[in-house]
Amino acid sequence: MKKLAHETRLFLMAVAAGLPGSATALIILWGGDYSARAQWTLTVFIVGLWMGFAFGVRERTVLPLQTLANLLESLREGDYSIRAREPRVKDSLGEVMVEVNELGELLRSQRFLRLDATTLLQQVIREVDVAVFTFDEDEVLTLANRAAERMMAQPQDRLLGRTATVLGLEDCLRSEDSISTFERAFPGQSGRWQARRSTFRESGRPTHLLVLSDLSKALREEERQAWQRLIRVLGHELNNSLAPIKSTATTLAGILRRDDPHEGWREDSQRGLTMIADRCESLNRFVVAYSKLARLPAPELAPVSVGPLVTRVAGLEVRLPVGLPEPGDRPKLVVDADRAQLEQLLINLVKNAVEAAMENDGNVSVKWRRVEDEVEISVLDTGPGLAATHNLFVPFFTTKPGGSGIGLVLSRQIAEAHGGHLTLENRADVQTGCVARLRLPG
Repeated sequence: MKKLAHETRLFLMAVAAGLPGSATALIILWGGDYSARAQWTLTVFIVGLWMGFAFGVRERTVLPLQTLANLLESLREGDYSIRAREPRVKDSLGEVMVEVNELGELLRSQRFLRLDATTLLQQVIREVDVAVFTFDEDEVLTLANRAAERMMAQPQDRLLGRTATVLGLEDCLRSEDSISTFERAFPGQSGRWQARRSTFRESGRPTHLLVLSDLSKALREEERQAWQRLIRVLGHELNNSLAPIKSTATTLAGILRRDDPHEGWREDSQRGLTMIADRCESLNRFVVAYSKLARLPAPELAPVSVGPLVTRVAGLEVRLPVGLPEPGDRPKLVVDADRAQLEQLLINLVKNAVEAAMENDGNVSVKWRRVEDEVEISVLDTGPGLAATHNLFVPFFTTKPGGSGIGLVLSRQIAEAHGGHLTLENRADVQTGCVARLRLPG
């Protein structure tokens, strides 16, 4: 029976179900006192009725299954337009047909959503201003967007099917790091690039996604903005000095051209020359400060104990006492740093904090602690706080009379040269004051 088709098994089972009754009727018929004609007529009727019901059971069972198979085949082929007829009676077969129709409608809606999302994704990938490549498991290119076409100076149909080695991207795909930077000249573009690599599965097969971003444009824009800020500050400083020098020089020239100078012209000339000398000295300090900022040497790293260094820096400040933790509460931390540069950085932070605190008779304190894998040194004051923070680290920008505007910039350069970072913000634990946080690898 297991080797027979489902239809044949149903037919045989229907025949077997009707066999006892039909056999009993035939035995009674042929064992009774009936004419031969009646016996044969009734025999044909009984057997015909018996076989008719058997074939009917077979057809009533097989036809709905064939219909259901056709519906499922249409769904598998992606044709969601075919629907089963709504059943007149809510029986088990009718429920199956209703569920198949619901399944077709669900697959249809999901297909449209998937098509819309795929179309949007393809459009975004094609228009995005970074080069996007996808490679199969054999490192053969399967997709490239417009930015990739420009970078390779070839249309997509000529790029597809080439290997990463031919395109010069094999090192990006085989790199151990998912994010890397490199400089390279491609047929259409050259410069500094950032490569981002990831792997996903498409149709069950691994696919490599490679995204190349041109860093040169962003770096040039940052460089342009830096030059603009620098020129703006330089122009401001030079104008502040050259304008009074020019005005004073013109006045002195007018005095010397007079045949009969007024009384006190010697004193006026002396004051003018003194003012010119002061402004020249200011410009000289400005140039020296610029040179110091531009020629910061690389740090010579060595183990430095944080507690003794902070204690020494706090002792150098004589205008205001700098608060430190109690000796028993001072954590013993060590960082790899250039002692001289780190000391200069802390001196700048403490100096700024003291000058801010002196404006409203506030106080200054220094704390240090370990935060995960870093050492954090905090310089806190209760001064008036910061009105604006966007210009704090702009070279030569200062709000202090006679300030050079390089203290914080130099401090941040030292911090970043040590692999750390420096922030300055208003305090949230008190009404006024700010906190400078220095974090170094620990």
